[in-house]
Amino acid sequence: MKIYHVVKEYLVAKRLWEVFIYLFFGGLTTVVNIVTFALAYQVFHLNWPISNTISWIFSVLFAFVTNKVWVFQSKTENFKELVWEFSKFVFARVISFGMDMATMYLFIDLLHTGNLIAKLITQIIVVIANYIFSKVFIFKKVEIIEDEKTNSSSR
Repeated sequence: MKIYHVVKEYLVAKRLWEVFIYLFFGGLTTVVNIVTFALAYQVFHLNWPISNTISWIFSVLFAFVTNKVWVFQSKTENFKELVWEFSKFVFARVISFGMDMATMYLFIDLLHTGNLIAKLITQIIVVIANYIFSKVFIFKKVEIIEDEKTNSSSR
């Protein structure tokens, strides 16, 4: 655990911890996406659009929890705020899902690459887009403002 704390302190000091932890959980989300796609496509013999949709649903649910709890440490005061945050998350993911489907179509149907190779390529694009959506539009950090009294009393 000592190495973890040293690495974390270093990345926090360089303001890279959030990106690092996002890429870590983004990588895990990609694994969830690819494994569920492969299962749906190869084991259950579903076509690639259905397989891709199933993998998207699983990865969105996984990503919401990990992004909310560990990456952006977002706090919601009540159920209504949680639903609003989840709704924004799903909306942004629908946009990236459109990017995913378009890229899959390009690579599979037009360029005739393998399904899993296409899936890997699309995941790079999707992870970048999703980070931007989550950072800018969905998860808002609450900033703690220092009390002005402590600064004015020292004058």
